[in-house]
Amino acid sequence: MTQRASDLWIFGYGSLMWRPDFPYLESHGGTIEGWSRRFWQGSTDHRGTPEAPGRVVTLVREPAATCWGAVFRVADAHRSTVLEQLDYRERGGFERHRVEVRLTENDTSRLEALMYVAGPGNPNFLGPAPLAELVDVVRSATGPSGSNREYVARLARALQEIGAKDPHIFALADALERLPD
Repeated sequence: MTQRASDLWIFGYGSLMWRPDFPYLESHGGTIEGWSRRFWQGSTDHRGTPEAPGRVVTLVREPAATCWGAVFRVADAHRSTVLEQLDYRERGGFERHRVEVRLTENDTSRLEALMYVAGPGNPNFLGPAPLAELVDVVRSATGPSGSNREYVARLARALQEIGAKDPHIFALADALERLPD
């Protein structure tokens, strides 16, 4: 695949995988190197509230890691609108980063994409927690975008659909599935 200099590609590794909520021309499964997906970001505006933050994924640097996700090509005509919408959607501590994405259907195709990452310097960053603590937060947190539990289940399903390997996500999803509703 040939990428034009004007192409805008967005790499999604969380809710963007199943709910991009923006117009796009095409999408593909993709991977990025050197990043791990972790439930280390507090969500006070989507999957929780300021009084009871939920947890959503962000990426952390890990040299030997591979993170699976989805990449979306945005039409030039929608570029500024999509970026405005994403900047608003990801306002809870996320910042834009550029990354090289390898398409999963063609191991040799690479393209540059934009992704949103919430680093440890933002006020909603919660950092690591034991699985039991993550389960306690996620099982009860709910915000304007729905339950935190739904977020985990949909993310795990989206990752399974593209054949991704992500022990952190699957361990949390499995622990939540074993709980009564």
